[in-house]
Amino acid sequence: MNDQALFRLRGVRKAYRREHEAVQIFDGLDMDIARGSFLAVMGPSGSGKTTLLNLLAGVDRPDSGELWFGEQRIDRCSEAQLSAWRARHVGFVFQHYNLLPMLSVARNVELPLLLTGLPAAERQRRVDLALQLVGIAHCQRRLPAQLSGGQQQRVGIARAIVADSELIVCDEPTGNLDRQTSVEVLDTLQLLNEEFGKTIVMVTHDPRAAERAGECRTLDKGRFVSAAEAAHA
Repeated sequence: MNDQALFRLRGVRKAYRREHEAVQIFDGLDMDIARGSFLAVMGPSGSGKTTLLNLLAGVDRPDSGELWFGEQRIDRCSEAQLSAWRARHVGFVFQHYNLLPMLSVARNVELPLLLTGLPAAERQRRVDLALQLVGIAHCQRRLPAQLSGGQQQRVGIARAIVADSELIVCDEPTGNLDRQTSVEVLDTLQLLNEEFGKTIVMVTHDPRAAERAGECRTLDKGRFVSAAEAAHA
């Protein structure tokens, strides 16, 4: 076992049903994700990027194979155990922000903490800290509709880190943002990785976003390929 690996996938197979046929996504995928790394995953549509994120986040299960988080094999967890594991260890950042429009910024960020049993005062302390880290503490009482796209994504990042999750999974976090705002969001992710040791896995189609990661890997038809293979695909 690699003590430096936060995540290990071994022989992972995953297929989906489409009408009367099985569509194979992964057929024996192996990979390690180092603790404290910033990994960008690129590849064409349908290559398995979102499926990989869902497996890492415990949102989906492999058909076979092993998924290790540290020394815990999460593919064997019950649904209740998996839900508790996600609440403790995984933060999500989405392309479309996924904020609840009727809740304030502070209440949106607080949502993951409602699963933890923490008292209200401690939840508020963590919300304050998360919003300070992403630079929008002054927006606590605003509604999402009162924010710019970049500010909404910062709320999404604050929500992802408020429970002090070790792993942050990002699905096209700059996909809806202009170039300057994308830079600001990527600066925030890089800060969380470099200064706070968060492990980040980011799916992106944007080469400029991928360049900010410490490592970039390309998926094609359910397997990782070299840069040369990707260029000639």
